[in-house]
Amino acid sequence: MTKVSVVIPTYNRARVLPRAIDSALAQTVEDLEVVVVDDASDDETREVVEGYEDDRLRYVRHLRNRNGSAARNTGIALAGGEYVAFLDSDDEWHPRKLERQVKCLEERPGEFVAVYCDYAARRYGPTAPLRRFVGNRILGGGTYEYSREGGEELVDDVLTGDFHVGGASTLLVERDAVEAIDGFDESFDRQQDVEFLIRLLREGKVAYVDEKLVVKHKIDYPPGDAVRRSKRRLREKFGEEIECLEAGGHRIRRGHDWKVTEQYCRRGEFRKAVGTLPGPPESKLETLRFGWVVGQGVVYRIRNAFD
Repeated sequence: MTKVSVVIPTYNRARVLPRAIDSALAQTVEDLEVVVVDDASDDETREVVEGYEDDRLRYVRHLRNRNGSAARNTGIALAGGEYVAFLDSDDEWHPRKLERQVKCLEERPGEFVAVYCDYAARRYGPTAPLRRFVGNRILGGGTYEYSREGGEELVDDVLTGDFHVGGASTLLVERDAVEAIDGFDESFDRQQDVEFLIRLLREGKVAYVDEKLVVKHKIDYPPGDAVRRSKRRLREKFGEEIECLEAGGHRIRRGHDWKVTEQYCRRGEFRKAVGTLPGPPESKLETLRFGWVVGQGVVYRIRNAFD
């Protein structure tokens, strides 16, 4: 059995895909396979993958676009590794990422079925330094607690937004655990990693490697409509848990609506943003965040007008 199967779902990212593939093939864990699942791209994705001469790399293509969850499940079905790792096609790994994580899991008790790590976010464009400063220092970005470990007791914190692992690209999971929870829920076209994590935490515990072993490249903002659908689907699937948390004072639905509003604003869809606004800002920080995302939307529309 192969030690690690790497699953890379991709759609129309031929330009950046080589960065992800190269970082997977450069891992110090040599006993691996890399499965690239092309979700019916209409760019040069096939040519990019077939340009590699490495027998560890496999390519499979969906005949129609089915979303990232389905692409990951296709990769899982083809994977033969003891562990499965997920790498988004716009992200990249440090060369020792898998080595560190495999070692961590093999040193933990049997109830640990997965491990995640810290990551670095990289933004682009002339305003990137300003966005990084405002997001991290003024608006509270980057303040999440990344070092927590545990199992089902962390589910409530995932739902309230107080705990996350930074996306699927940071995860290494035992194959048996992935199969036990039936992979990813294909009804989610966004937030797949959140939904997957909740079910994974109910299956076993997650460990943590305290190193930034992933680089997440912030290329574009997700469509507001997709975020809105995924938040609604999340509330449907975990409605009972969310009701209990709401009864305890957690305003999860309001938080979801704010996230949707922010995404519409960032893409300059201000009419839709007004339609999802859960109410006026209730603090100076919310006021600052709202003003900031409106400004991002204005810049987004101006930039696209000249593209």
